[in-house]
Amino acid sequence: MTTWQRGRALVTAERARWEGPLREFVDQLHNRKVSVLQVPGAAVFLNRGKQTVPLAMRANVEHNHVRHDLVVILSLEIEPVPRVMADQRIVVDDLGYANDGIIHVTARFGYMETPDVPSALAMLDPSQIEGELRIDAVSYFLSKIEIRRGKAPTMAPWRKRLFIATSYITADAAEYFGLPRDRTVIMGSHIEI
Repeated sequence: MTTWQRGRALVTAERARWEGPLREFVDQLHNRKVSVLQVPGAAVFLNRGKQTVPLAMRANVEHNHVRHDLVVILSLEIEPVPRVMADQRIVVDDLGYANDGIIHVTARFGYMETPDVPSALAMLDPSQIEGELRIDAVSYFLSKIEIRRGKAPTMAPWRKRLFIATSYITADAAEYFGLPRDRTVIMGSHIEI
């Protein structure tokens, strides 16, 4: 357990460094400091919270130089209750700019519920979002992290090997969250520990 906890702490810190602050990134997009082509449609980027930029979104902007008309950054929270009432499931934040097409949505689920992302997005009130969100046409983007053994003395070599081996034992995120395979893009990156 201590190996897993130490490894997760290292990965989380490194990932946050790569992702960067979300508000600063949105400011750059809003002030056109980053040159991007805006394409039709809606994109949903799953993320751990609203403090950092989803890696897949950063890669899409910096490498592909595109963003969708409507960008939904979606975070899931598991609450310490069996079920969350429907009227308390969704929280929307415009991230400081109204009508820029970028919003953050928090979808809350109870610990007895399986998070169903398309169903949660279908609950969004059109007056809360900054564009049309057609659930049957949304593109979903997931960030996948590959963990590699680095030379930095962050952990004992045997602990690094153990952590990396156990990190491969994860559920398929697209299946777990109910995402349609034909509209889900997985963008990868690697982190050394």
